[in-house]
Amino acid sequence: MKHLKKGLKIILSLLLIITITIVVLLVVDLNNTSYLNIKNNPDLSKNSYLISNINIVPMSKDTILTNKTIFVENGIIKNIDDSIVMEGIEVIDGENKFISPGLIDMHTHVWDKHELGLYLANGVTTIRNLWGYSMHLRIKDGLKNNKMIGPMFFTSSPKLTSVQDYGDDKVQVGSPEEAKNLVIAYKKRGFDFIKIYAGLKEDLYHAIIEQSEESDISIISHPSHEMPYLNQFHPQIVSFEHSEEIVQQGLKYQLDSLKVESILEKFVSTNTSFCPTLTGYYKIFEMLENDETILKSNLVGFINPLLQKVDSKVQYDRWASEKRHNSSINKNIYEQHQFHLYILKRMHEEGVNIICGTDAGIGITAPGYSIHQELMLYQETGMSNFEALKTATINPTKTHKEFEQMGSIENGKFANFIVTTNNPLENLSELSKPEWVMIQGRKINKKTLNEFTNNARDRSNLIVTALRYAEYLLVEK
Repeated sequence: MKHLKKGLKIILSLLLIITITIVVLLVVDLNNTSYLNIKNNPDLSKNSYLISNINIVPMSKDTILTNKTIFVENGIIKNIDDSIVMEGIEVIDGENKFISPGLIDMHTHVWDKHELGLYLANGVTTIRNLWGYSMHLRIKDGLKNNKMIGPMFFTSSPKLTSVQDYGDDKVQVGSPEEAKNLVIAYKKRGFDFIKIYAGLKEDLYHAIIEQSEESDISIISHPSHEMPYLNQFHPQIVSFEHSEEIVQQGLKYQLDSLKVESILEKFVSTNTSFCPTLTGYYKIFEMLENDETILKSNLVGFINPLLQKVDSKVQYDRWASEKRHNSSINKNIYEQHQFHLYILKRMHEEGVNIICGTDAGIGITAPGYSIHQELMLYQETGMSNFEALKTATINPTKTHKEFEQMGSIENGKFANFIVTTNNPLENLSELSKPEWVMIQGRKINKKTLNEFTNNARDRSNLIVTALRYAEYLLVEK
């Protein structure tokens, strides 16, 4: 008995030490991201301005509205005119610069709050997070209640798949009844969308569709390899993700331009949006073309440190091994990438609603920065600057009702802006170097944007990220 009591005391002491350590780490992490707290940035509490002497890139049409004034009240565009005179409101001199709608990244994976600042520093004012769990609901709540600054934040549920589709990143669903209960629970908890994944079987697919209709929550699809690609379209599914899934699942790895036409017809006839994530796949080619020093590159330094170890390094090692055993892998990956560009070109020609998404936060795809590479790849398909920019502004507003007040500079829209020295419709790279950004009427100057970037570089929150992932495993699995 004496030894038992001693053993229990040791166990309790260890549990206490572990608990205290976890609390300390979480408090330190909160302190390390306090630069995003609105109460620490008094200027960010203001969200009503007159912005004068500004050239508008409205994105509602292909034009520039020169030398205008914008009245923003409580984060909403109230009026746009040649001149607006009002008493008692701060005037921002636009200095004859160019103001564009904030960018929207429709496929991201967020791992910590530092990334919120990175997105803003790159002009991304809205993100759609597509692997949700409790941490993301807390982020969403903090942003909604004006506790911190960040892009407008929407998150899917955890990824739903079948029990045979192994991996701790997914929720394996055992029955149609369980699938329906999860949809109900995710809607109640505050997730914005349902995410279905690659191993989902047909009975679970239909159960999720049925319950999502009843619960009025839309679905985002990483297409399933358990069903024919063309059988997976449904009005409740608002977008399909990933160009490579068209090749791998829709075409069974055949780069066949004739067979892709039936897939294009399905997108057109069902009015389903498509999110290409070209950058995420192209990063494979970049890894193949470079040695391991790519993992020490500047952009990889902006990826969460845990992900660098368990995903960036693992992916690099996988493709390095493949290259050693397959001398044609570089050529094969590049050819598939080129076929992705062809698919997107045909989609654009057929009028499919293309929405810009990058798969940021996975592999070596850096949050915020990746959207500028994605837009450059769209231009390679023959899109004009205006057409490419539509995919990250006005096109997403056709996908979700929650996005209707974004994507253009018009009365009644959110005051989500990027201000650049030069016209982005002449060179989209201008958007990667904003002079200032506005999110729901809150102006963030260049100095603060640079601080957001510097604070996110080579951050030291590996253990805290691991703790939050452990929470995901406990809560969702």
